[in-house]
Amino acid sequence: MLVDNHNRTINYLRLAVTDRCNLRCNYCMPAEGISFVKNEKLLTIDELKTVAEVLVDQGVDKIRITGGEPFVRKDIMVLLRHLTKLKGLDDISVTTNATLIGPHIDELKALGIKNINVSLDAIDRATFERITRRNQYDTVHENLIRLVSEGFNVRINFIVLDGQNEQDIVPILEVMKHYPVSVRFLEEMPFNGGSKSFQTIKWNYKAILDHITTHFPSYKKLVSPDTSTSINYQIEGHQSTFGLIPSFSRTFCGSCNRLRVTATGDVITCLYGKPKANLRDLVRGANAETDVKTAILNAVGSRAKTGFDAQKEHAHVFDNSMTSIGG
Repeated sequence: MLVDNHNRTINYLRLAVTDRCNLRCNYCMPAEGISFVKNEKLLTIDELKTVAEVLVDQGVDKIRITGGEPFVRKDIMVLLRHLTKLKGLDDISVTTNATLIGPHIDELKALGIKNINVSLDAIDRATFERITRRNQYDTVHENLIRLVSEGFNVRINFIVLDGQNEQDIVPILEVMKHYPVSVRFLEEMPFNGGSKSFQTIKWNYKAILDHITTHFPSYKKLVSPDTSTSINYQIEGHQSTFGLIPSFSRTFCGSCNRLRVTATGDVITCLYGKPKANLRDLVRGANAETDVKTAILNAVGSRAKTGFDAQKEHAHVFDNSMTSIGG
């Protein structure tokens, strides 16, 4: 079992498989994109397998595959097939923009990988295309409908962007009220490749809730696990639920159970902090499993207590793009 220096049990790994993405969302990176790393600096599928095996052996029972966009990686299903065979790994999930998942839906279902987070920041076509800078609206919605209709546990991640998509908050709830999905509204964070900086946000989780409940006054708060990053609710008469993730306000740090490993092997114990180690050379060495295990233990043993504390150690954290950090 992994326990950090603040007595928090770490059982959840967010494992990035690529820093590349086929969209160019304006809150994530500049219009010209970012400098993606060379392939030889990315962990191979076999190296990702080893990292996952070591962490599962250390008590991780939940792995979320992230990117970039995971399905940009042609060999992603090789890794997912392997993960389903790991004893002790109870929950495998994927975060995707749903542009490339279509050909893999049948196999994902057959493997029992049914927890899918879809990044979708607009229900309106024009707003979607303006934010993503790409023409993928129909593909995303077709794949989303298919995932829902085939019984996947779908959560929609909607980042609320001032002046861009707040007008879509109520409409997306109206559309999704007929389906057993969770629509989760996230506060914007300044991980955009340095193209925009800010110290405060208009649409914090309280403002989002006020906006929603003005339109839907009959709602109830749901019980959520202590480690949940979202505060969850259900509107009367809706099959769907909605959640609020205070990703900028960072109210959930006290119960954080997450660890990130980026596509290049950086170990990140807090989204707002510096990498604590890099596993790439270690996993390519003669004593890969032992050295990776030691590095993980050392990283977990020196975690910041909160995201605000972690940020103090990393003055240039917001120069990064979310696609390079690992979702």
